Amino acid sequence: MAGSIFRVVPVIDVLRGEAVRAVGGERERYRPLRSILHPGHDPLELARACRDALGLSSLYLADLDAITRGEPNRALHRAIAGLGFDLWVDAGLKDEGDLPPLLDLDGASIIAGLESLRGPAALAAILDRAGPERLIVSLDLWDGQPITASPDAWPEADAFGLANRIIGLGVRRVLLLDLPRVGKEAGPGTEALLSSILEANPGIEVSLGGGVTGMAEIHRLRERGASAVLIGSAIHEGRIDRAQLIPFNP
Repeated sequence: MAGSIFRVVPVIDVLRGEAVRAVGGERERYRPLRSILHPGHDPLELARACRDALGLSSLYLADLDAITRGEPNRALHRAIAGLGFDLWVDAGLKDEGDLPPLLDLDGASIIAGLESLRGPAALAAILDRAGPERLIVSLDLWDGQPITASPDAWPEADAFGLANRIIGLGVRRVLLLDLPRVGKEAGPGTEALLSSILEANPGIEVSLGGGVTGMAEIHRLRERGASAVLIGSAIHEGRIDRAQLIPFNP
């Protein structure tokens, strides 16, 4: 599968067309990103810097305008995909109707976040068109509790039960993301859930993001079975550099 090689995936969050520093999941308080990789807030140039300065070949793009207001920046998606990344793009996918422009991004992995998805039927239809190789379902959490598009969107209320539900539908790539931990340098906080999912579902790819502190934590998460780790603040603040990332550059 696409994620069978362990990957370190840099994150760029985009709001109102600018790269922003995501902290604690409180999106209304996000401010323009200050990164050592590039002096401005242009997400395309920051993506280019992740490639050129860090040598990374994967990138996670969180289009917060799409997620929060239903206004995806398709031109930006295409421009970043054109840089040659293994692009992971979250554009607030709700149902099959949102899928066609994302399928047009050649080879991009498509994120379906539970905070946006309308429910199991919508996910099944998306999976049927996108296929398990390209689709990553983000199990969005708030202090360990699932965030869903509506209270009755899913029959399960707990994270492990929801993970098993989406895997039972045929999903093979899962992302665990606890939003209040993003940018807090406190670790993802989902290691126990990672272990439970992998024990119950051998062969499933599970990636983690949110609050990753540095290389020691990345190595530990890899040893615990994670397929990829998303990093944001750690690279933009210089706590992780190119030399440390060499083993993870395919």
